[in-house]
Amino acid sequence: MPAAVPIPQETTAADSGPRTILFVEDEVLIAMIAGEMITDLGYRVIEVGSGSQALKVLASDTPVDLLITDYSMPRMTGGELVKAARALRPGLPVLIASGYSQLPDGGDSELPRLIKPYRPEQLRQEIEKLLAAA
Repeated sequence: MPAAVPIPQETTAADSGPRTILFVEDEVLIAMIAGEMITDLGYRVIEVGSGSQALKVLASDTPVDLLITDYSMPRMTGGELVKAARALRPGLPVLIASGYSQLPDGGDSELPRLIKPYRPEQLRQEIEKLLAAA
């Protein structure tokens, strides 16, 4: 299970440094590959393996500019995570990364989605679009 990467407390979204993406994925191999993609795109990445770990990061003072989460995870779906995350950080941009072409019933169809498997260029476009709109 990927561990959270500590981010210095003094970093803020307004800094000139890279933006921070919280990436939630329960499959270790996918997390490693996607985490590298995000880093290669020039972003800081905090990788966690569950919704509960993501909520701990979001409840802290750690700066997060974007949440990217898998949809189908044990114990907490990506949709449930998004609702809890927005309670902690209203307005946080979110991207659902899913192998489903359509999310199951009640699957928050209004959320931006990236269908797995995705290429780095697709990931870059979605990240830039969401951060620009934030």
